[in-house]
Amino acid sequence: MPIYEYVCEECETRFEKIVINRQQEIACPKCASRKATIQLSVFATANGGSNGASAKSSTSSGGGGGSCCGGGCGCN
Repeated sequence: MPIYEYVCEECETRFEKIVINRQQEIACPKCASRKATIQLSVFATANGGSNGASAKSSTSSGGGGGSCCGGGCGCN
């Protein structure tokens, strides 16, 4: 289930919502308006730190999706 970011067109509150299906109605948690615009969002990654999983994923090679020149493919 994806999490989408929205901004309310009435009160300009930014909020996130887990969306089960596209027909699901979205309402602002502050003013209850149903006029919300989906926002372009990006995901965050941890750099450095002691998490071994993030270190492995940034140095792994091979196929897979994602964008190039993020540091993991060695093209920069």
